[in-house]
Amino acid sequence: QVQLVESGGGLVQPGGSLRLSCVASGFTSDDYVIGWFRQAPGKEREGVSCIRSSDGGTYYADSVKGRFTISKDDAKNTVDLQMNNLKPEDIAVYYCAAGRKRPLVSVRQMCVMKLNDYWGQGTQVTVSS
Repeated sequence: QVQLVESGGGLVQPGGSLRLSCVASGFTSDDYVIGWFRQAPGKEREGVSCIRSSDGGTYYADSVKGRFTISKDDAKNTVDLQMNNLKPEDIAVYYCAAGRKRPLVSVRQMCVMKLNDYWGQGTQVTVSS
């Protein structure tokens, strides 16, 4: 049974930083895409950043490029999202999610289309002064 457990959300001032962490366990495949998704009030859930387990290939949404960095630690089975220069428009519930890598589907496509098999419970990120 795959489990994804997020931590690290909270309240931060505009321009501040937060680091989200996702502990992943139970995968039976060596090739999957895991990442961070967010849902703001009244908006659809969107892919923020994803990373492929086998080769470290990444995707970032345009809105977070240059500000957010995704990383994985295979020894700890964690995937982190370092979020810098946070803005009010980053306010959302952030979810860790993962799915087996689909053949002929890029990391970007998997992230944008939210082709996930498993979801975490979510963690709130609030940006406010």
